Amino acid sequence: MIVIDKTLISDDLAHVRFVCDLHRCHGACCIEGDAGAPLEMEEISLLEDHMAHIKPFMDPKGVAVIEKNGVMDFDAQGNWVTPLINDQACVFVVMKEGIARCAVEEAFEKGAIHFQKPVSCNLYPVRTTKFKNYEGVNYHRWHICKEALTRGKKEGIYLYQFLKEPLIRKFGEQWYNRLVERIENVQF
Repeated sequence: MIVIDKTLISDDLAHVRFVCDLHRCHGACCIEGDAGAPLEMEEISLLEDHMAHIKPFMDPKGVAVIEKNGVMDFDAQGNWVTPLINDQACVFVVMKEGIARCAVEEAFEKGAIHFQKPVSCNLYPVRTTKFKNYEGVNYHRWHICKEALTRGKKEGIYLYQFLKEPLIRKFGEQWYNRLVERIENVQF
């Protein structure tokens, strides 16, 4: 376990080699599972405020769910998540050439909105869990990422390296630099 400020980070970030391979998994993490992507409160507000600019990038089925139920739902633990289409795909999934893409990210990339997709999506396969006095940062092992493990091993890239930008987005550059220092100096 690595401790930085009020975060407890799994050693997996330093030991697991991982590089997403969308051409092999086809973005299955956006389609499979028992709940949508975890959302932070400010992300819910951003989605609500900018939905008119995101809808043109969405699948009509996703738009219908949003119009009926809103931009968020609750998972089994009562946490905010994106709603699902037919209890499967995230409402923001758009299939492009057989690969699940994110309508929010597409709207961002095209300049229609100023924010990226939910940070939990950027961080995947790392999941964060907020507790009373700290936040857990853990690797979520899932069979759909088997190809990412193979590619990560082949390329020699560890989770903390692959997820550099999302980790900085979530926790800040100073936090990330401290993580790298701890990992590279094996201080955990």
